[in-house]
Amino acid sequence: MIAYILKRLLSTLPVLFVVSVTIFLIIHITPGDPAATILGMEATPEQIEQLNEELGFNRPIHEQYADWVAGLVRGDLGDSLFMRKPVTEAIAEHIRPTLSLAILAQVISLVLAIPFGIIAAYRRGTFVDTTLMSVSLLGMAIPSFLLGLILMLVVGVWLQWLPVAGYVPISSGFVEHMKHLILPAISLGAIQAALITRMTRSSMLDILNLNYIKTARSKGLREANVLVKHAFRNAFLPILTVIGQTFGTLVTGAVVVETIFNIPGLGQLIINSISRRDYIVIQGVVLMVTVLYVFINLIIDLLYGLVDPRVRLDQKQ
Repeated sequence: MIAYILKRLLSTLPVLFVVSVTIFLIIHITPGDPAATILGMEATPEQIEQLNEELGFNRPIHEQYADWVAGLVRGDLGDSLFMRKPVTEAIAEHIRPTLSLAILAQVISLVLAIPFGIIAAYRRGTFVDTTLMSVSLLGMAIPSFLLGLILMLVVGVWLQWLPVAGYVPISSGFVEHMKHLILPAISLGAIQAALITRMTRSSMLDILNLNYIKTARSKGLREANVLVKHAFRNAFLPILTVIGQTFGTLVTGAVVVETIFNIPGLGQLIINSISRRDYIVIQGVVLMVTVLYVFINLIIDLLYGLVDPRVRLDQKQ
């Protein structure tokens, strides 16, 4: 187990290196001068040049990258040019709303998708199956921002059941916290629910036709036990993979939804940083999200052996 974890962690180092180089180069070749943005339109070229010199932006790009990587090794992502605070502190302040939104969206998608997928597979070819697959197709087709606007109009404005926008931290009350997250979580999780539903149906169909399922039924086991304990458990590995991928997508794809619902998460942080040309924050946020995505996939790999004893970690090394 430990050897496998170490091997996986070491295998992520080349990925993180490529990502760091790509992030750094893309951001630094993007048009725009952070010094000019900081000083404003009335700044003279001499003042802009002086500030660039103080910030180190006039140095060769490979030297800037080396200094940034050296800071990463020490756990220092640098300081924001505009907020005047460490990037790690800015990320810590904004990551809680994003994680709360992503977790709730994942829970909603799983609560809807897994039962729907099992029912669609069990009722294959019937009206129920066709209806569920049509709904899932519609869920995949509607963009999250459009669904969010529709929910804001119907649920927030017309029916006035839930707040239209804003964010309340969980420390101010769990109920109010959830009220402000339900609409954006549904908007963000709808596409993922549709994807997991279709994957669950497909995996279940592959299992339901196998001989041991027929044997379980011939022994007189209840259909619910056959579907859940025998079929779903063995069909869960590909579903688990999709769940891990969708959670990473929820974290990285919350930018638009957070902007629409005015949630002060990582999406809002990176949007503001892009408009300000705050290179240091953009680099830190993107790298942190990449590390989080790699970590989630590592957890999914470790869960394989728990979900299905036939999958052993020593066989994957």
